[in-house]
Parts: sequence; C-alpha cells; structure tokens
Amino acid sequence: MRVHHLDCGTMHPPGGRLVDGRPGLFRRAELVCHCLLVETDSELVLVETGLGLRAATHPEEWLGRNFVKLFHPVLDPEITAVRQIERLGYSPSDVRHVVLTHLDRDHAGGLADFPHATVHVHEAELRALRAQTDGREQPRYWAKHFAHGPRFESYSADGESWFGFEAVRELKGLPPEILLVPLAGHTRGHTGVAIDTGTRWLFHAGDAYYHPNALDPAGPKVPWGLGLFERRMETIAGSRLRNRRRLAELIRTPGATVSVFNAHDATDFARMAGSHKG
Repeated sequence: MRVHHLDCGTMHPPGGRLVDGRPGLFRRAELVCHCLLVETDSELVLVETGLGLRAATHPEEWLGRNFVKLFHPVLDPEITAVRQIERLGYSPSDVRHVVLTHLDRDHAGGLADFPHATVHVHEAELRALRAQTDGREQPRYWAKHFAHGPRFESYSADGESWFGFEAVRELKGLPPEILLVPLAGHTRGHTGVAIDTGTRWLFHAGDAYYHPNALDPAGPKVPWGLGLFERRMETIAGSRLRNRRRLAELIRTPGATVSVFNAHDATDFARMAGSHKG
C-alpha cells in the first residue's frame, strides 16, 4: 500500500501568527487542505477531496463570497485533487472510493470531480447534511457540492477498539487496513481516518484539532485566532475537547506506532509530505 500526501487547497486567511503560529503578525496565514491518495492492490482511495476543481474556476459560486474573502484560497486548478491525481499517471475514474472526515466545503468540495466514487462517511454526518435543522450547521453544508448525487455509504461505530477509540473496521469495498474512527465535536459525525501502511498507522484527524500544539503534553497551546475559529465552528464542544485530550494521550502511548496529523496545519503537512510504502 502506498500513500501520497496532497495539499488540495492552500488558503491564506488574515492573522499571521495568531492563526498558524509562525512568526509575523501582519501577513496572511497559511492553511492547507491535507488529503491522502491511497494506492491499494486494485484501486485508488482518496481521503478528503479539498476544495475541488470548480472552486478554482468559479470560486464565489462554489465556495461562497464570504469564504473566498476570508480565506483567500489559491485559485489554481493544478493543485486540485483531480489534477494532482492525473499528474501521478491516473485517471479520476480510477478513484473508486472517497473517505471523508466530514462534509464541510474544504473537505468535500471536490466530490463532484469523482462522481463515480463511493463516498464513505459517518451516519451522523450524513443525517446532519440531510436534516440541517440546527442553525449553526446550515451554513456549513452546500447543496451544490452534493447535487451530482454521490453514492454514500454511512456507518456507526461497531464497538471494535482501535488504540482505545471506537472504530468502524469494515468499510464496504475497502481493504481492512482503512478505518473510520469517530471524533464527534467539530461536526456531529466527524471522524478520523486510520490507515495501516504495514509499518505504522497514519491517522488523519481532520478538524479534531487545528494546530500541533493542541496535543502538547504540557497542555494545549493554540494560536489565539485559530482557537477562536475552532470554537466558532464546533458543534459539540465537550466532545471536541474530550477527543482532543484522547488524541494527545494517543501520541504518548508506548508502542503506539501512529503518526497523527490534522487537515489544515502546514507544518503537519510538510512533516508528512511524500509517500509511505508498506
């Protein structure tokens, strides 16, 4: 199994070090859309889609004017998942499965670029998309991202354990090395995605936390602006904080060969970039 780390939607919100923690206040911060392309024995699996091709060509229509003004995404078709996959020598139709941590536009905006793929999500996330009864949740799900009629497969945890977390170990049509790990909080059905490469686990924690220092054993140290945004976007506060503490414990567990990273931190992405071959 081979895993490619792809940034499929670099964004530049204001705030500098108050957002990304790097030196400099009067500059735009850097956030990425950290996606994974997994080569299995028979097909390709994409974990997260980034913003999508339509975002590069029609940004305000696809993402919304406010999102574009705030986040200043890089509007380059060449960094979209579909174009990066083509440069690796594959066709978009080779992506038979998409596994999502949740359905926000910066994670699911590229679904329409892979219309034949089966889309795997937590059942609570799919319910939230279809119901949208909570005022805080309505703005985050964009109907146009799902207008092509994705073929969803949804799951709840089956009780099996993965390093102390509940997990879904049998995703339909996928190898057993790919798991969903519920991490509710940011959204109702937010999950992490665990991948056994054969030598160690990769754990894409999505938006369960935004900055590596959130998992600091001495206590979370999150840039002020990023922490404010994190709280603004959460759906279930207590669950988000509990899961963040559990992730901090996971990376300190003796013998747990797990590389944990999140969806948007550029430092995380640089650390993990490249390919892992199992």
